[in-house]
Amino acid sequence: MCCGNNNNKNDRECCLYDLLKDILKLQNRDFDDCCVDGCDKPFLGPNLSTICYNTRPLSFYNCTTGDLWNIQYTLNGTTSTSDVFRIEKLDECCCTCRVLIANTDGTYIPTSQFFTIDLDCVSAVQCHPDVSLDIC
Repeated sequence: MCCGNNNNKNDRECCLYDLLKDILKLQNRDFDDCCVDGCDKPFLGPNLSTICYNTRPLSFYNCTTGDLWNIQYTLNGTTSTSDVFRIEKLDECCCTCRVLIANTDGTYIPTSQFFTIDLDCVSAVQCHPDVSLDIC
């Protein structure tokens, strides 16, 4: 169960919250542990010596439908949707993200559009390969 109906809420919340907290620390270059792989790998990029990455793009899955969360954005007068995001802030069970636009070459364009998602409505997080974004 999810979206506020989870009787075992603390276990699931802790898992997603801890993962997103670690990713946010990485993006802010505030992490020292170097012995983990996967979504919570403690450095951005393909290896520890690479320092040019600043983002671990994420996708979120809806806990009710299992579908990817899609957020609408407008860029240069064109409106579309994206399912890839950059975490910007984490506050208890809420996560504020920047909408990213995926290019066909595996790169992303960061938008200036943000949204906040309730982690109670997320069943899974998918991590995409780390990238470097020009973010102000």
